[in-house]
Amino acid sequence: MEQDLINAAAVGRTMATDLSILSLVLRADVVVKAVIIVLVAASVWCWAIIFEKLRRMRIVVSKAEGFEETFWSGGSLDDLYDRMGKKADHPMAVLFTAAMREWRRSGSMALAGRDTPSAGIRERIGQVMRLTISREMEGLERYVGFLATVGATAPFIGLFGTVWGIMNSFQSIALSENTSLAVVAPGIAEALFATALGLVAAIPAVVAYNKISSDLGRFANRLDGFSAEFTAILSRQLDEREA
Repeated sequence: MEQDLINAAAVGRTMATDLSILSLVLRADVVVKAVIIVLVAASVWCWAIIFEKLRRMRIVVSKAEGFEETFWSGGSLDDLYDRMGKKADHPMAVLFTAAMREWRRSGSMALAGRDTPSAGIRERIGQVMRLTISREMEGLERYVGFLATVGATAPFIGLFGTVWGIMNSFQSIALSENTSLAVVAPGIAEALFATALGLVAAIPAVVAYNKISSDLGRFANRLDGFSAEFTAILSRQLDEREA
């Protein structure tokens, strides 16, 4: 009987000092568990956004490069527009088709005998291209702000869980009237685990946000450059038509 009590005490001490991740989560206070769940969910959602955005940007840039090669190959813009039709599936192609659609509408008005000022045509085409760039970039930037939010708030959420866990640990120490390392260590480890999770969620989110934001900025500049060059081409064609 005495040996059984000794074995039970040994098992109890082993469980009390078990610092595995699963044990820390199971022993944590309900508030700390809620913090852990929030941080894990935010981290999973961040990684989903990261993989989707990186994949999307790689596809968009690749298609834009192929489209630019076709655009600058010297072929007819009208033929290119007719071939693409409604099949534009990336921002640069959408930008091109939007501008060409407005260009053709202006040409139809001229053929109908309606006098359309050149300045008005240029302004409409420029406005259409600006709105198209804004709309396409808005689609590419969707959910990217969540990465910044997680990167900024996750450490503080984890710190809240840590503070709460340490408060509970001190209360347990006071009730047990025992300050040995075997009693203190599990509670402190549970509390610090929340901070660790906050950093695990925040660091990849910040790195990915900076990377994706940089890629989006370069692509936006690329669209702006294409828009300026395409506007110049249409402006020259407009001058030639008037001449």
